[in-house]
Amino acid sequence: MSTPALDVLALAAHRDDVEQTCGGTLIKMAQRGLRTGILDLTQGEMGTRGTSDDRAREAADAAKILKASFRSALDIPDGRVENSWDNRLKIARVIREQRPRVLILPYWRGRHPDHYTASTLGYEAAFLAGLRKLGNTPGSSTGTLAEAVAKLAPHRPFKIIYASLYYDVRPSFVVDITDQFEARLQALLAYKSQYSDQNDGSGLFPQEKEIRTRLESMASFYGLLAGVKYAEPFVQKEVGLVDDITAIPVSSI
Repeated sequence: MSTPALDVLALAAHRDDVEQTCGGTLIKMAQRGLRTGILDLTQGEMGTRGTSDDRAREAADAAKILKASFRSALDIPDGRVENSWDNRLKIARVIREQRPRVLILPYWRGRHPDHYTASTLGYEAAFLAGLRKLGNTPGSSTGTLAEAVAKLAPHRPFKIIYASLYYDVRPSFVVDITDQFEARLQALLAYKSQYSDQNDGSGLFPQEKEIRTRLESMASFYGLLAGVKYAEPFVQKEVGLVDDITAIPVSSI
């Protein structure tokens, strides 16, 4: 028997990206009874701290805190996320298997090449996942994968939104995560290899006691835009649709 479709799938380049950019939103959706999932594209083998095995254990712990129904990591090389045909097929397979209604991608601009490449890669994979003949294309270097994808029913997410916390851009909307902030913080701190105080990467990583302050500052900033305590920012490319202008939230004055 196939598993129920996901309501929300968050895709990110690295384990702990989702926890930082949209973890509170995933918790909130799960608390409302929706099925949420996470797809990490890499194993984290290039990280300054810890190992890929450490990151795998920590990601599993974080997924429990996030109340995710699904979490998986692909084998795309860390630090070398490329928008290739094979990588698009790998993601398309997961989209067809999990059938999410909403897909959360990283914002398409940023400092880290893996992040903005993951955005374009995820979008193009979502498009391909809806093609009925996907997987039947001659010349793919991953014949077994192509055949596996071809056996799955086509599926495209209805909505794609972009988690924009890593980039300074005005969001299309924010999600109130005031009640989810503490759990979101604990999900990030589950990555002990990354965020516990240690000598490796001490000049790159904040001290553990500073992490709460940083997360609070960013969440407070986006919350202020909408009149709530804490929020996470998102961008959508489509024009929003309103049925009742008297019910639009957030005061103008």
